[in-house]
Amino acid sequence: MNIGEAAQASGVSAKMIRYYESVGLLAPVNRSDAGYRRYRQTEVQQLRFIKRSRDLGFSIERIRTLLALWSDRDRKSADVKKLARQYIGELDNDIQKLEAIRDQLRHLADCCKGNNRPDCPIIDSLAAEEH
Repeated sequence: MNIGEAAQASGVSAKMIRYYESVGLLAPVNRSDAGYRRYRQTEVQQLRFIKRSRDLGFSIERIRTLLALWSDRDRKSADVKKLARQYIGELDNDIQKLEAIRDQLRHLADCCKGNNRPDCPIIDSLAAEEH
């Protein structure tokens, strides 16, 4: 199938397919005599794997590792689980940081009168020297 058909079958845009190929997540595919990329079901399956991994927020490097584990029939599921647990820990840290930011901003917004006067604790906090 051509790149448009592969894009439709995988749910990955043609632009992203080219990008994944350029960064080595997807091996260069065969080309027709006219130079058009020709995708097989194997590549479409890899694209779906990449898309699902990206939907879960995995980085390109982690997806590269996951693809290697996927293709390694001698892999240990413990290796895959370890990678997932590591990512979960990073997500937990990110969530804590975002919650702290939200709480701080909520506090500032609650302190702001939101009237026609120019004084504003939100602006004052942003302009203040670091705490």
